[in-house]
Amino acid sequence: MLLCIDCGNTRIKWGFHDGQVWLVQGVLGVNEVDRLAQVFAGQPRPARAVACNVASEMTGAAVEAIVNELGLSLLWVKSSAEQCGVTNSYDDPTQLGADRWAALIGAKQVHGGACLVVNAGTATTIDILDGEGVFQGGLILPGINLMRSALASDTARLPFASGHFSLLPRNTADAIVSGSLLATTGAITRMFEHIAPTPGAKCLLSGGAAGFLKPLLNMPLHHVDNLVLEGLACIIVQAK
Repeated sequence: MLLCIDCGNTRIKWGFHDGQVWLVQGVLGVNEVDRLAQVFAGQPRPARAVACNVASEMTGAAVEAIVNELGLSLLWVKSSAEQCGVTNSYDDPTQLGADRWAALIGAKQVHGGACLVVNAGTATTIDILDGEGVFQGGLILPGINLMRSALASDTARLPFASGHFSLLPRNTADAIVSGSLLATTGAITRMFEHIAPTPGAKCLLSGGAAGFLKPLLNMPLHHVDNLVLEGLACIIVQAK
């Protein structure tokens, strides 16, 4: 039994994997990290544990302490030049975020061919993985809610909008929400052009905001619940 933990900016995603399939997955807010001990107590005892962390060092330390209480050491994933069939072309491979690296590895397992790897969370990352498993580069954008928050906090008269998407918005709330969504899907569409001619190319879409983006994307698309967890499972399986 394998325990995989993805510590994101606002949410902690976790899952128990038997080496072939997921048995259970769940999510907590970062501010609920202490509840992980209670959650894990209700699950079968894992043999090994793996995690990545883009939250605070305090969050990482709390997660590690909880895993240690299970009698396990925790493998922290860091990006590298090559792993699990994925090659890292970042200028400095160690500087790629651990969550992006795990998502690329997850994408390689889920699809196997050329793909655009999109994680839509607090930030949105848009990364290109070619058919040989080489990470070619990618973008980091503010996430949908972060764009809305920026307009609310850094302008005098714009609210944190709870509007609806429209191609031609006629009120401020809809204009903010629609602008955030179209800015993101526009970047995704532009990046997909790099691999669109490749046979079998797909966009792999993951993250908490994926459901808002999916209806607006006109390209071969596969919605994956959590690509980071998929990558973590691959890493810990191959780390035998």
